[in-house]
Amino acid sequence: MRTISNDFSPLYRSFIGAERLASLMDKASRAEKQPSYPPYNIESIADDKYRITMAVAGFVEAELDLESHENSLTVTGNKESKDDEKRTFLYQGIAERNFERKFQLADHVKVVNAFMENGLLHIDLVREVPEALKPRKIAINGKSLLEANAE
Repeated sequence: MRTISNDFSPLYRSFIGAERLASLMDKASRAEKQPSYPPYNIESIADDKYRITMAVAGFVEAELDLESHENSLTVTGNKESKDDEKRTFLYQGIAERNFERKFQLADHVKVVNAFMENGLLHIDLVREVPEALKPRKIAINGKSLLEANAE
């Protein structure tokens, strides 16, 4: 199997303040095996609104933990082992195993809600860009911001 290597160092030279973006792209390009359990969807609900839906069949709310820290979201499922129950499966297609799934969130994306419905965990996210970071028009040959504030 041939390994493809990408050099993202030009991004560090070309984009001012995009070191985080370049390091994320570098990290994503590495061949790290991601777990496939539990399956999930990521959908765009509206402008700057997103939803992650995870299939968590067999789990109850108390067995799930969501933690948002800086730009990452971690969803953990810890299934209580039932040693007292001796069950014999002829076929076991529902995994019901412990898991940890991590999502990298873009800047200013926050978790606003989470709920369970029909064996699915829904996590709502929204991007809230602060006013100070939104684009603004700058007048050419106009009054400077300092002069306008002085009046």
